[in-house]
Amino acid sequence: MHPALNIAIKAARRASQIINRASLDLGLIKVHSKQPNDFVTEVDRAAEAAIIEVLKDAYPSYGILAEESGQTPAQGRESEYQWIIDPLDGTTNFIHGFPQYAISIALAKGDQVEQAVVYDPNRNELFTASKGGGAFLNERRIRVSKRLKLQEALIGTGFPYRVFDHVDAYLAIFKELTQKTAGLRRPGAASLDLAYVAAGRLDGFWEFGLSPWDLAAGSLLITEAGGLVSDLSGETDYLNTGNVVAGTPKVFIPLLQTVQAHRSTTLKA
Repeated sequence: MHPALNIAIKAARRASQIINRASLDLGLIKVHSKQPNDFVTEVDRAAEAAIIEVLKDAYPSYGILAEESGQTPAQGRESEYQWIIDPLDGTTNFIHGFPQYAISIALAKGDQVEQAVVYDPNRNELFTASKGGGAFLNERRIRVSKRLKLQEALIGTGFPYRVFDHVDAYLAIFKELTQKTAGLRRPGAASLDLAYVAAGRLDGFWEFGLSPWDLAAGSLLITEAGGLVSDLSGETDYLNTGNVVAGTPKVFIPLLQTVQAHRSTTLKA
């Protein structure tokens, strides 16, 4: 296992201790609204601080892009490297006691994600990947499903809260896929949804308006598990656009075509 991946796992487990303790008494947690449908708690901030402490101790010169504290540039020779962190993906689920949330940590070199961790503290499920080294769930190799047809596929998604101007396009896609697939699911934590595609629990996923910390780790999990990930143009710029389509090789193509057919002309790829 790559040393940086080991450190990311250590950081994720440190954060999970904070999250698990807080989950025992949700009534004590202070919740703040960053914008409509987007919440932050002291647990998010404490978990992020714990993750950054572990990462900085091991790799002090690496840059950091984190959901709550923003961006810290890399230093010196290591300027290409950046940790991308979501300390609690699925905060709304967490504050309601809905057990679908995760910690997401990725390491990118330039625009290429090289290491990935998505940790579900509720189920003690650790999803990991290294570029060129495969994807794993609790040290067991995982692959995307062998589903061949969109009609047989279970597809994940997330509501486009950050791009309300394009909700009509989203709803048109939702309506069509409801008729063309085995079912749609919206659990509420994108990093975990992407990990589920990698593990074969979902056959595909699409969402608009995500942030890099929602996508970075999960996207590497999928590609290392044999799946495909793209933006709305079929290219690999999803970390910048925030728009993503992912799936098994056979499901991905008709899923992308369906999304492309309905997307707003003003929505970035």
